[in-house]
Amino acid sequence: MRKQFIVVSALLVGMAVSAQKSEIKTAEKAVKSSDYPAALAALSQAEGLITEGNAKKYKAKFLYLKAIATYANGAATDNKSIGNAFNEIISYEKATGKKKYSPEVGGLLNTLINKVAGKSSDLYNEAIASKDLGTFKSAADGFKEVFLLSPTDTAFVENAGMAYFAAKEYDKSMEVYKSLLDMGYTGIKTEYKAKNKETGEVQYFNDEKSMKFQAKIGMVIEPETVVKESRKSSLLTRIAKIYIAKGDHDNALAAIAEARKANPEDYSLLIDEANVYYHKGNTQMFKEKLEEAITINPTDPTLYYNVGVMNLDQKNVDAAIKNFKKAIELKPDYGDAYNNIGAAMLQKAEPVIEEMNANSMNFDKYDAIKANKLDPIYKEALPYYEKSYELSPSDSVKATLNGIYENLEMDKRVE
Repeated sequence: MRKQFIVVSALLVGMAVSAQKSEIKTAEKAVKSSDYPAALAALSQAEGLITEGNAKKYKAKFLYLKAIATYANGAATDNKSIGNAFNEIISYEKATGKKKYSPEVGGLLNTLINKVAGKSSDLYNEAIASKDLGTFKSAADGFKEVFLLSPTDTAFVENAGMAYFAAKEYDKSMEVYKSLLDMGYTGIKTEYKAKNKETGEVQYFNDEKSMKFQAKIGMVIEPETVVKESRKSSLLTRIAKIYIAKGDHDNALAAIAEARKANPEDYSLLIDEANVYYHKGNTQMFKEKLEEAITINPTDPTLYYNVGVMNLDQKNVDAAIKNFKKAIELKPDYGDAYNNIGAAMLQKAEPVIEEMNANSMNFDKYDAIKANKLDPIYKEALPYYEKSYELSPSDSVKATLNGIYENLEMDKRVE
């Protein structure tokens, strides 16, 4: 009785293998005749038997036909399904060590990746020129499709994040960057690229072997292996910029703090941090961060100018003047800095004017205060306002200049 059971079981397995083999042959014929829907239908009938017993020996062919039928000679548009099918056969043959179909499928995959990536790059460049948000979004969607085709190409996901940010799709951009960090992405990777011999365009390959194979058969030239540096701090910086764009200052500061741990000498991060404090209304922290930035980049005149503005706002007149003069030293045509030196000097006139008003009925004392205290301040500020108007003419500076000329009883006026 036991023998009979074994014979019946063997017969059932044999029937299953035979049925699968028949469906695979049907699919193969359909693929050869470009009837891809019929091929997929036949393969779906065989799929349930693919892991049973002797049927495993047909798995590579099954996966290969499935990939080719899903691709449909380039006519199919579901890149996620195409990517899954292509990568399934490539992964299977890599695991078994028998690469019968991988070179062909890998070539098709690379062609499709380059096509989608190229189109997305063109859209991104077009969007940069046109500033069209919809085109930025289309480019981002395309970069995400490249990742669907090749999950190892995480750099394209980062490109998608950049394009979504440019499209003001902040939530999508945030989702992309956080997904990269969640999957442990650092951007440290080895790229395999070469130039298409016919077009001269750069092509990227999944592995060194594929690149060398294409170079060997003369399809590409100048094969190159490039190791990319870590991008983690850049991702954290972009997350911070998304929070800034959304007006979420507290989360922006938290993201910047995390980014600075990864790259403490990043000057742009420090400026971003300073600006967040400014938008929060914390001018003291804004000034402190700018002063810290000066230690990293002591030749940036804008830093000294902005610190000077904060000092002037805090009534630190002498410190402000010193900052503005340093800005001018670094940028001699800094018109606003000349204007603010004049403004800082005129702040010194405020208590003198109060003293004059308190003695308005004592004409002799009033005139003496004006001649000995106020006029010297005006005379000291005057050349800075004149230089400011020379470099950056404006109605406000003109009005101040004419007011000083009048107070000094000068026969001069800016028209």
